[in-house]
Amino acid sequence: MNAPVTSGTLQRFRNIRRQTATLCQPLQTEDFVVQPIVDVSPPKWHLGHTTWFFENFILAKYSPGYQPFNTGYNYFFNSYYESQGPRVLRSNRGNMTRPSAADIFSYRQHVDEHLGALLENNDPLFENEDFALTLEVGLQHEQQHQELLVTDLKYILGNNPLFPVYQENAAPVTSQSRPADWPRAAELQFGGLQPESRPAGWLEFENGLYEIGHRGNDFCWDNELSAHPVYLGDFAVQDRLVTNGEYLGFMLDGGYKRFEYWLSEGWEWAKQLEEQAPLYWYHHDGEWWNYTLHGFEKVNPDLPVTHLSYFEADAFANWKGLRLPTEFEWEIACKLTHSQIPAEANFLENGHFHPQAAQNTQFFGDVWEWTSSAYLPYPHYPRFKGALGEYNGKFMINQMVLRGGSVATPRSHIRATYRNFFHTDKRWQFTGIRLAKSL
Repeated sequence: MNAPVTSGTLQRFRNIRRQTATLCQPLQTEDFVVQPIVDVSPPKWHLGHTTWFFENFILAKYSPGYQPFNTGYNYFFNSYYESQGPRVLRSNRGNMTRPSAADIFSYRQHVDEHLGALLENNDPLFENEDFALTLEVGLQHEQQHQELLVTDLKYILGNNPLFPVYQENAAPVTSQSRPADWPRAAELQFGGLQPESRPAGWLEFENGLYEIGHRGNDFCWDNELSAHPVYLGDFAVQDRLVTNGEYLGFMLDGGYKRFEYWLSEGWEWAKQLEEQAPLYWYHHDGEWWNYTLHGFEKVNPDLPVTHLSYFEADAFANWKGLRLPTEFEWEIACKLTHSQIPAEANFLENGHFHPQAAQNTQFFGDVWEWTSSAYLPYPHYPRFKGALGEYNGKFMINQMVLRGGSVATPRSHIRATYRNFFHTDKRWQFTGIRLAKSL
């Protein structure tokens, strides 16, 4: 959890802040305000909230004589920090036409200039551990909001009847091989034979005691600590993600109509779906299409299926006679398979904004992988001190853990021990499936 300030910190701060602004370049003014559901925040709120974090937790405390850009912004851009006072209800973030997007960019520039001046040639401050940790949390926090910005934008544009294109698809979508058990009905549904996708294999692991959690001096979130032993029985996980074609087989076999595959709560949820398919899938003229940030595309059977809830992931695994991995199995499989993040892993910086066909085991990037583990604290969980203690710990109830990152995750933000978490019905993030089994 250490986070030393180095000579490269100022440049890293500027690069991360610039990346957030770059993600907004394709937007029109009206796009900055919309909030179609409570889970989605308007883009201008993300821009302001990440800026407020630096202003409120760093400049106000460590920059002598600093004057806030606008004292009213604390109420508008505080997210869930009870210790920082009252705030706009999350569901009301899209109701505010002011401050304007232009005002928010001025706010960002103001804070960037002051924080840049604070970071430049301030060696005594760099030795302050609380300052160093808060600054690092601010940088990591902004990277989290870069991912949220991408997924929220997709929901905003994907629920616009005109289905606007966020970015033209400059990166080719690759495909490899079709599974041996590819259903004939799926071929007809897709309108003919498709390129073959690599058949899924199995990575097998022996029973034993394994260490779970983060160890080392580099930064991690408090929920990744403390490192502790866990006993695992013999298990195996598939060596790639579940594909659209495989998931279509579940759909064509009546997966959404067969209660025996679903958790009771999931079955009630599934019956209410307008389209019993992954989010952003639409059936038109006998074919399945999906909305991507590049616009509408025919569903490619070879790409990883994404935008699934935990309910759907669990039901699919039951249909296959398999299961989802526990978060501990996932972490050990990832660590023993990769000593570092593969260069070809598909992250935010790749600019695809959509999962790609398997070029490796896909443990990193493409989609966040649902696990069967509830989001709970590790033994001897060391919650951050002060206001930062509200960051993770108070959300450790009624949510499931996801691992691995997605197409919207910055590469430098992810690691094998990273624990994401969502409620079981959420699917606006890039979420998908890896199957597991006991041996």
